[in-house]
Amino acid sequence: IDKLDNKTLVIRDIPYGKTTSAIIDTIRSAIEKGKINARKVDDNTAAKAEIVIHLSPGTSSDKALDALYAFTDCEVSISPNCCVIEDSKPRFLSVSDVLRHSVDTTRQLLQKELEIKRDEITESLHFASLEAIFINERIYKDKDFENAPSMDAACKHIDERLTPYYPEMVREVTKEDILKLMEIRMARILKFNKDKAEEGIRRMKEDIAKIDNDLLNMVAVTVNWFKLIKEKYGAAYPRRTVIRSFDTIERTKVIEANEKLYFNREEGFIGTSLKKDEFVSNCSPLDDVIIFYRDGTYKVVRIQDKLFVGETERSKAEGHKAEIIHIAIFKKDDKRTIYNVIYRDGKKGSHFMKRFNITSILRDREYDLTKGTEGSRIAYFSANPNGEAEIVKVTLRPQPRLKRLCFDINFADLTIRTRQSCGNLVTRNPVYRIVLKSHGVSTLGGRKVWFDSDVHRLNYDEHGKYLGEFGGNDRILVILENGSYHTTDIDLNNHYETNILYIGKYDAGTIWSAVVFDADNNNYPYLKRFQLDSSNRPHSFLGDNDNNRLCILTHEPYPRIRITFKPETHQEPEEIEVDDFVGIKGYKAKGKRLTTLGIATIEEIEPVRHPEERNDSPDKDNDTENLHQEDLDPDKGKTDDEIRDEINGQMRLFD
Repeated sequence: IDKLDNKTLVIRDIPYGKTTSAIIDTIRSAIEKGKINARKVDDNTAAKAEIVIHLSPGTSSDKALDALYAFTDCEVSISPNCCVIEDSKPRFLSVSDVLRHSVDTTRQLLQKELEIKRDEITESLHFASLEAIFINERIYKDKDFENAPSMDAACKHIDERLTPYYPEMVREVTKEDILKLMEIRMARILKFNKDKAEEGIRRMKEDIAKIDNDLLNMVAVTVNWFKLIKEKYGAAYPRRTVIRSFDTIERTKVIEANEKLYFNREEGFIGTSLKKDEFVSNCSPLDDVIIFYRDGTYKVVRIQDKLFVGETERSKAEGHKAEIIHIAIFKKDDKRTIYNVIYRDGKKGSHFMKRFNITSILRDREYDLTKGTEGSRIAYFSANPNGEAEIVKVTLRPQPRLKRLCFDINFADLTIRTRQSCGNLVTRNPVYRIVLKSHGVSTLGGRKVWFDSDVHRLNYDEHGKYLGEFGGNDRILVILENGSYHTTDIDLNNHYETNILYIGKYDAGTIWSAVVFDADNNNYPYLKRFQLDSSNRPHSFLGDNDNNRLCILTHEPYPRIRITFKPETHQEPEEIEVDDFVGIKGYKAKGKRLTTLGIATIEEIEPVRHPEERNDSPDKDNDTENLHQEDLDPDKGKTDDEIRDEINGQMRLFD
């Protein structure tokens, strides 16, 4: 599937056994069910397949491409049934088994060929050695050999003369070998060259050693043989298939969230058809919903048009109405969403606090995050999509001899554990209230964030441009084509402009270099270097005149630019080291003028200097230090006595 542009996808290949008509039917079915947002599907198939899919406005092409693989026949699995005869019996084997058997057979055949070749060379070496000894020692001229009365006597004489050399032979010398020596003609003896014979013997010994080494490494020999076959015949038999790894596409991540979930708090219903009730979030038909109750139970249910969730087994047993304190879309295997909870164990028991995540759960089954004691209640609850840990203030009920009425709890000091853990003890005294005092930062590692340029939204699903790993206080820098910039957090609900020039992780130490045509000064080019401040409000580094134009913007540490002048100036092109030409000032500074001559082009060229590598890893301590500490304490400025009187309803006559 090719991406023609941000709004158009083109299918140029179809799976084996499928037709373009069948593929289009499955695509249209997915569109009708709301799994893919597309306006229409065109079939432009001629000599080759070509199916054009026009996406709806606001639809991510990357997400739609994954959805095509997940919900249509653009991806199919093929399981070939291969039947072979083995040991006179039929067997069904996989392609891997057949290939493995074929390769093993090839290896065995190659091994037999090498063994045969080694035996042949060994025989040649054996006779060559005997022949060299027979001729070099001039055995054929011995008187006993020439005057031998019979063939047996001549063979016996040769055997006696060769006996001292038998230890050097590669095998035992037989009578057939001696008879073969006696068949050597005188012409060959006269032409015998000792050096040439020794060279031949040396080569045969080397060949035998090489074959012995190959026999010890038959896997490498087989691999090399297959490579030789591919080089020799590969061009005439091109491959018809492609080996490629495919990512596992989760349907719940690529389906379009084209429905809305609502909650009727009074009657205890949730669903997509309750359009007059409280809006919860966007959802898809495949999503699950997680629900937390005040009595400490929670469960996951499937998205439906209308579903009653206003009752739990514990609420029925205790005879009271179940109070829902949190509803959200449940994401399976989500380890970053952390729940911070303080609960009371029983009707008058101690309070415990815990931090946990929920990665998997059985649908429609009730779970308990308390100890299960009758009368248990959740006193404080928060769901944190990036593992944030806030600070809460606990106010106790006044009691005799109670010295400390209020104290703070920082959830960052609490370890994230399983949902079954009972948690840490907060207090054994009765609690009057627990309130949020200060929002915290994430206690997890940085979160990887991508920017989808098709819909101009952030995501965690690896769609679009990778922006980096973000900690709790990290920001995203957005620079627009008109010279305006601002910073944002990594909230997925952020909307971004369409005329983005640069988007990436904000670094306060980054030095930006810009060439600006100043409309107030005859459009002369000015060069400036500056750093950008973090700000939610948009600011412009081009100046107050809307007619100023940006020519070059770069964050290269040591940039270089080349100015090419117009022909009538008779000036050679000029190369400028930016950091030597102008110093670092504020982003509102005008900068330094480059030239007053006519300019043909100004372009950035390859730098010749590069900075040393530095460690850009986020520092959690610095993040915590630099965090703006808000104070949401409703009792700010009050003493314990004032709080005690307020709880008891006691009026204070004197301040």
